[in-house]
Amino acid sequence: MSVVEEHRAYSPSSLGFAVVTVSDSRTEATDTGGARIRDLAVAAGHRVAHSEIVPDEVDEILGGLDRALTHDGVDVVVLTGGTGFSPRDHTVEAVAPRFEAEVPGFGELFRMLSHREIGAAAMLSRATAGLVDRRVVFLLPGSPKAVELAMRELILPEAGHLLGQIRRAPTCS
Repeated sequence: MSVVEEHRAYSPSSLGFAVVTVSDSRTEATDTGGARIRDLAVAAGHRVAHSEIVPDEVDEILGGLDRALTHDGVDVVVLTGGTGFSPRDHTVEAVAPRFEAEVPGFGELFRMLSHREIGAAAMLSRATAGLVDRRVVFLLPGSPKAVELAMRELILPEAGHLLGQIRRAPTCS
């Protein structure tokens, strides 16, 4: 058994997701990115424990994160929107200081995969991930295509593995 296979043995098979859409203009009817996250999570055998839309304001974003983290059974929080460079993009500034540990490979891999689809414009994404209260928090662009890419290629395949590692009981050597 490889080390990765051994680590995956500690991975939960079903995760609870919370989705927070950060937008000044989206509504439940027009939140295609948030809907895509929810659909992909459920299709992969997970559950959605919480979902909401918040304005792109630091206090509102942090409130959305806090509400997501207080729901029972939430293992993964995905925030979509507000990760670019426009003056209204505040998600990274709001949430990243709350990270107890960053998952730097997530942003790097996301931009690499995005580059294959959209070229050099991929560098304009500040997608990132980190750990908060033994949960993993992903910050994604608002584009439905970007959300789909992140969910299919990175989040769904590895979130359980990551959670299994951070929740694994320490061993004495």
